[in-house]
Amino acid sequence: MLALAAAVVLAALVASCGSVRYYSQAVWGGADVLVKRKPIDRLLEPGRARVLAASTRERLSLSQEIRDFASRELGLPDNRSYRSYADLGRPYAVWNVVAAPRLSLEPKTWCYPFAGCAAYRGYFNERAARRHGDRLAADGYDVRVGGVAAYSTLGWFADPVLNTFLDYADADLAALIFHELAHQVVYVKDDSAFNESFATAVEVEGVRRWLRSLGRDEELAAFESGRRRRRDLNRYLLEARTELEAIYGSEDSDERKLARKAELFRALPSRYRSELVPAWRAAGDDAGGESNLGGWLSRLNNADLVSVATYNDLVPAFRALLESSGGSFPAFYAEVERLAGLEPDERRRALDSLATGGPEPLEPGPDSR
Repeated sequence: MLALAAAVVLAALVASCGSVRYYSQAVWGGADVLVKRKPIDRLLEPGRARVLAASTRERLSLSQEIRDFASRELGLPDNRSYRSYADLGRPYAVWNVVAAPRLSLEPKTWCYPFAGCAAYRGYFNERAARRHGDRLAADGYDVRVGGVAAYSTLGWFADPVLNTFLDYADADLAALIFHELAHQVVYVKDDSAFNESFATAVEVEGVRRWLRSLGRDEELAAFESGRRRRRDLNRYLLEARTELEAIYGSEDSDERKLARKAELFRALPSRYRSELVPAWRAAGDDAGGESNLGGWLSRLNNADLVSVATYNDLVPAFRALLESSGGSFPAFYAEVERLAGLEPDERRRALDSLATGGPEPLEPGPDSR
């Protein structure tokens, strides 16, 4: 998920002429989200039962239980974020544009005041996002435009619970809230992989502890199964990245590289069906949704593989760091802060060292408060 909105809301003050249109939509879009916020505790008052559907009230109540757990047990910020609700009247909060050259996996980056550089550009309007994606494609980039349910303002504003994710499954709702709050703990300018992998590590362990605390063992088992499938898929996609990097770095002509690239992408769905799905079934994991996933794989390009790396490359390193911190989130955050203060190359070397032989899922840790 994305840590951008605070920067774009403030950046209109210093935008150049060429970026005024982009920052203007960001300011108005971000302001619209903030204006629509309503305090959840007020919405849940008994006398306001007619204001919201019973199902919405139930989900909002659950969101507050998750929010309480986040600060009480995971050491995440105890502030007004996710204490309000906004119905945006649309399916996504923002639409992200991700791009990479057709013969490279190095993402195009955009730089913003305050937040630094990131490998995506966010729009509050889908049509505007797709127009920008079309311009990049015309310039020779592989492009992916996708809707995103939530983003973080890094604590500049009190982020609300949104209709775009309120109906997520319980574990997914908790994961999203934990992930976005983690961005408020540590955020490093110009290092998307660090920021997203750190938040993903917090999200995953947070959900495990939350489900255990409620004795929801079946849901925990389903969550673990889903995580295993996701790790397998990530490894599969990272293998594809490695093959593509070899193609792009070869002495072949650009025409030959493009042909080899197209051949690799065409083969991905069949490789998935012949390699991953049987392994999941043999392990007793539900391979549901495999046809949808196969369809997604058939549409992949370089931009999709950029995103996979951004959110997952460093997760094993952060999980190893959490384990070496005795499972204590405050101690873990202190170590992450220390890493954040290193120079980029030194920080990456430290994380690569941590990732070597990184641990599998943690057992229940000590009290994390």
